[in-house]
Amino acid sequence: MSWTVVPASQFGAHLPRWQALHADCGGSPLLAPDFLAAALETLGSGDELLAWYEEADIIRVMTVVTPAGFGRWSTFQPSQAPVGFWLQRDAGSPERFVPGLLRALPGAAMVLGITQCDPMLLPRPADSAGMRTLDYIETARISLAPGFDAYWNARGKNLRSNLKKQRKRLQQEGCATRLQVSRAPHEMAAAVIDYGMLETQGWKGAAGSAVHADDRQGRFYRAMLEAFARRGAARVYRYFIGERLAAMDLCVEGGGCVVVLKTAYDESLGGALSPALLMREEACRDIFEDGRFERIEFYGRVMEWHLRWTDEIRTMYHLNSYRWPVLARLHALAAQRRQPAQAAVPADAG
Repeated sequence: MSWTVVPASQFGAHLPRWQALHADCGGSPLLAPDFLAAALETLGSGDELLAWYEEADIIRVMTVVTPAGFGRWSTFQPSQAPVGFWLQRDAGSPERFVPGLLRALPGAAMVLGITQCDPMLLPRPADSAGMRTLDYIETARISLAPGFDAYWNARGKNLRSNLKKQRKRLQQEGCATRLQVSRAPHEMAAAVIDYGMLETQGWKGAAGSAVHADDRQGRFYRAMLEAFARRGAARVYRYFIGERLAAMDLCVEGGGCVVVLKTAYDESLGGALSPALLMREEACRDIFEDGRFERIEFYGRVMEWHLRWTDEIRTMYHLNSYRWPVLARLHALAAQRRQPAQAAVPADAG
């Protein structure tokens, strides 16, 4: 039983290992090899390391980690990735694996942060002498079991009535609406361009954080979506009001779910119209009727609008593991000194 650590630039050579473990770990699209490969290629710094733990000729854990300061490492976590890249075969605590990984990493590795953990993928362990967890965000999902009509009739009256009124007014004004679904690899480049156009026209454009087809995140979304589309697992929604592109979703599929990665809408239509919500109703119906999935996942921080669409909320978390328990105690003391001015910040998130 031992850890192997190699530069993450060698991921392609070890992709079959990740692919096999990913399949055994539920197949989340956010941990799929083509998602990770695109992230490393377009968003990585070059300092990332690929590591795996093998026991009795079975790979139990694989991860990609990156330096996070003196003696500190964390899972590779670009902002475009909703969860940290940690795959673990069993549902137990990562604690038994981490000390060996810290010894195998270069330098004086003392702390490992596994960031943005989803308890559905890695059940949240109890704190221990050498490990601490901290709440990250609440996130939402929609279970698809009831069927769309039962689901929609269970939504709040205000939501259903408001969208119905908007559709009626658009019809009276002669504005047809249309939901377009793109799934082919050759359609993804144009999808990223269109999505970037919507974001650039809104507040993200003013803030300088909008997707652009030729920047790093634009290249990531194109490469990743094209890779997913080649195996029939990409789904881009465009919503038109008349001939005007009003809203878009970028989605990926796998592991029994559709993940809505990005949503943008034409903010100039705001006020009387809710283009993203109009699209969401039709897109949800489309996913329900597809019949292949168990849930829709959002993964962003829960917003007020999420609560109109679902009451299924869970808390994601950060996990810090320490090479020696005394470090965990010292970190806990330091966190206490920072309170009550602010909540404690995990070593991997600071």
